Amino acid sequence: MTSLVLILQIFACLSLGYFLAPHLSQPLKQFVFKILPYFSYILLISVAFELTQALNHIENPTAILPPALLIAFTTSVGSFFICLMVYKLIDRQSVQGKISLHLFLNALKNIGKAFLALAVGIVLGMLVNASEFQMTFNSWYLLLVFIFLIGVELAFTQFDRSWLSWKILLVPVAAFVGSCLAALLNYFILSNDYGLNEVMALAQGYGWYSMSGILFTELHSAKLGGIALLTDLFREIFAILLMYCLGWRFPRSAISSAGATSMDVTLAMVKQSCGTHYVPHAMMSGLILSLLAPLLISLFLSMKF
Repeated sequence: MTSLVLILQIFACLSLGYFLAPHLSQPLKQFVFKILPYFSYILLISVAFELTQALNHIENPTAILPPALLIAFTTSVGSFFICLMVYKLIDRQSVQGKISLHLFLNALKNIGKAFLALAVGIVLGMLVNASEFQMTFNSWYLLLVFIFLIGVELAFTQFDRSWLSWKILLVPVAAFVGSCLAALLNYFILSNDYGLNEVMALAQGYGWYSMSGILFTELHSAKLGGIALLTDLFREIFAILLMYCLGWRFPRSAISSAGATSMDVTLAMVKQSCGTHYVPHAMMSGLILSLLAPLLISLFLSMKF
């Protein structure tokens, strides 16, 4: 399956959900909004299960943890500081928000659920690998269902022209530039094991672990799929830590570090730690990076350098 076909499938499902949403019955709309928060955990279990089965044929699978941590940390911090430098030059104003301990504990609980879902998928995969039962499973189609549901959710999001301000659009631009610069730095450390195009591609997930793990597995290998999955899971954790530690003082930078998650998982934290004034920044940045992530991953993986 070529990268172009994968990208077309993603955007077709997103568009289908967006345009069908107004025609859905009220009970069906309520059902979509009810299952959407839990669907990512179901998808994560399936991704971990599939990757565990595939990683069973790879020598030393524990070797994927160090590069995942390195790329996650440097891309999160890189996005944060690039955005900070840009806005220090063009706009020094900052709106300070209040930090809620209750929301922080909820965030940690959600991360814990993600790790639990990952563990469940790994255990199931290990049990199947240890048995003689042969099972073929592809998470890609489950991901397409998830993207369709996201399209339905986007149809009921209120947009206005102020959300396209050039100052808002600098947030995702800083995330891209910071991630690319971090990837170049990482390449000098990981060049013995990974190509520059692979390291650059791994930096383009922006925290969307349920997408990147599947996409890398489809386009490259199970090993790189595992690294991508862990990279973006850790990137989301680092984003949450930056949001609560520094979001009150540097809101746009914290949103930039959150990547694609600023549209969903970390949006509530933006309201609390950064202030409601920055919700448009989070929504637009998350939306743009969510749309760009699969395209950039496919683009870098197709290059040879």
